[in-house]
Amino acid sequence: MEPQPDPFQHAAGCPELLRPLLRFALRGLRLVTFSLLFYTVFFHLSVVRGSSMAPGILDGDRILVEPWSYVVGEEQRGDVVVLRYPLDPSVDYIKRIIGLPGDHLFLANGHVWVNGRPLNEPYVADVDVGSYLEAVVEEDHVFVLGDNRPRSSDSREFGQVPIEYVRGRVDLRLWPPTRAGWVQ
Repeated sequence: MEPQPDPFQHAAGCPELLRPLLRFALRGLRLVTFSLLFYTVFFHLSVVRGSSMAPGILDGDRILVEPWSYVVGEEQRGDVVVLRYPLDPSVDYIKRIIGLPGDHLFLANGHVWVNGRPLNEPYVADVDVGSYLEAVVEEDHVFVLGDNRPRSSDSREFGQVPIEYVRGRVDLRLWPPTRAGWVQ
């Protein structure tokens, strides 16, 4: 490989001491540009509005949405996802996947059964004892619930969500600093 010419070698009026500083600034600019490009292609930052995922995710939390996991893999029960609201796809919601295609779901007295087995949900603080539902998840759909069941608009209200409405998985909360970390 041929050595690259120094772009600052012939800079008119550029004192010898400024050249290293200009090289450093150019490298920094390249790094920032690459980082921003990488971030916009692979991740999306989103601000949570509402309390439907409390206590794990709160109103105002900044979360990192990773849209590529479902290109190479499938949705998993328990994944926290950002999805397009089925009644107005221009609005994003954050929910937890509870039911996958073919699952038989039963909700009663604040508990959830999937395929006849009770679902262990340590992330749920408040149950909704007034909720009753029985359903089989359709092909190419998921059933989602908020972790704060009494205050969540979810599949109990708007129905099952087409898989293509799932924008990405949420694994990381970035803000506020005191709550930054992995999402359960």
